[in-house]
Amino acid sequence: MLTFTKLDNKCYTFLRHKMVEMQICRRNACIVVLGDIGRSPRMQYHAASLLEENFNVDIIGYNETRPLNALINGQRKCKIHELSSVPVTNLTNKLKLIFKTIWQTLSLLIALISIRRPNFLLVQNPPGVPTLIVCYLYCTLTRTKFIIDWHNYTYTILALGNNNGGKGYFCRLAKWIERTFGSKANAHFCVTKAMHQDLLQNWNICPTVVLYDRPPAQFHPIELTQKHELFMKLSKDYPQFLPKCYSDLKESGVIETTALTQKLINGNVSYKPKRMAIVVSSTSWTPDEDFGILLKALEEYESTATSRPNNFPALLCIITGKGPQKEDYVTQITKLKWSKVSIITPWLDVEDYPRILAAADLGVCLHWSSSGLDLPMKVVDMFGSGLPVCAYNFKCLGELVTHGQNGFVFENHKELADQLKFWFENFPSNPSLLETKDRFRKNLQEFQSLRWHENWKVNALPLFNSFT
Repeated sequence: MLTFTKLDNKCYTFLRHKMVEMQICRRNACIVVLGDIGRSPRMQYHAASLLEENFNVDIIGYNETRPLNALINGQRKCKIHELSSVPVTNLTNKLKLIFKTIWQTLSLLIALISIRRPNFLLVQNPPGVPTLIVCYLYCTLTRTKFIIDWHNYTYTILALGNNNGGKGYFCRLAKWIERTFGSKANAHFCVTKAMHQDLLQNWNICPTVVLYDRPPAQFHPIELTQKHELFMKLSKDYPQFLPKCYSDLKESGVIETTALTQKLINGNVSYKPKRMAIVVSSTSWTPDEDFGILLKALEEYESTATSRPNNFPALLCIITGKGPQKEDYVTQITKLKWSKVSIITPWLDVEDYPRILAAADLGVCLHWSSSGLDLPMKVVDMFGSGLPVCAYNFKCLGELVTHGQNGFVFENHKELADQLKFWFENFPSNPSLLETKDRFRKNLQEFQSLRWHENWKVNALPLFNSFT
């Protein structure tokens, strides 16, 4: 009898420990992106960091662009649940918006039913319609913690295409939904201190953790050899990277050449003495980025460089990204007949995008923010790659870019054109720029010292752990 009692006690203790262990090990997270996962870098970085900290992650969104390798190779720990694309209809714009909302609501509900029950659900906002309503209801029914990552506001983005300046019915409805259901979340992240203050003062939403975007490890400066390899690869699709003549191949030891670099038989790579300069800008081709400013600035640079060819290099402007306005701008670009400035609009591989930033000479950011409260992640990527930036000025840009310290700030095409001419006059060895470039380099190195995951572990992980 005593033996059976001991055995029962041992079994009870064993089972109790197992149940506790199972509860501890159930670290499930769900991330909802009512957009293309591959073009939602911040939410991908959240997912990658959660995986690194031993969470199981379900991601819900559209799978139009290849996500990060860390998510694809996450095996069973990371599951991507693809939403069904909204069918194309011949309805009026208002009816299209209603149909889209209904379709996305049903698609999102179906996806949520199929996931592992999470400890918490992290939602990207915007878009807040129908995301916030559906996710709030799901979290209420399943007793899941509801977390919102505020990138911007839905109603301010809708107002961009609204002739009533945000006073239309759909804008007012979106604002009500964001205010009402946003306040019901258990926790909040936001991208700037300015947004934190706005959420608190105007929406009474608190507490909010300010989680600044920081560059992940793949955005870093690269060696000249890697730049040459990238130029060689891109030259297969873009003749702008090909040399105008191959006379340098006749020189002793030169085995490869591009418009910018040459490689010797011993493996050494060097820049060509009078190479062109590279300006890079990434965009989602949306109304909150006016690329007309860049085109006008480049036109002014073209005029100056044409009249003073010995003082200003040829300029290759690389504009990356996908979006609704791309086709219109590409049509404008093809009509340009410039001799000193050329423009290409590639869609780069996940691996090549960080490398082209690190290989460029100057970045341009035209993002101006519909709310004035978010910061452009493209600038974060550029800084992580060691690339100084010319950025369009708006309300809280100073939280990231300081004029004359890590880049330049402009408010119109004239100021941007002046900055391009200042940076590239007597390129690549203008002695008057040595002090400025050295100051930029030191400040960018300091910025690069804090990466996404380290910043996330300090500011986000404690919150996530509190919900498991």
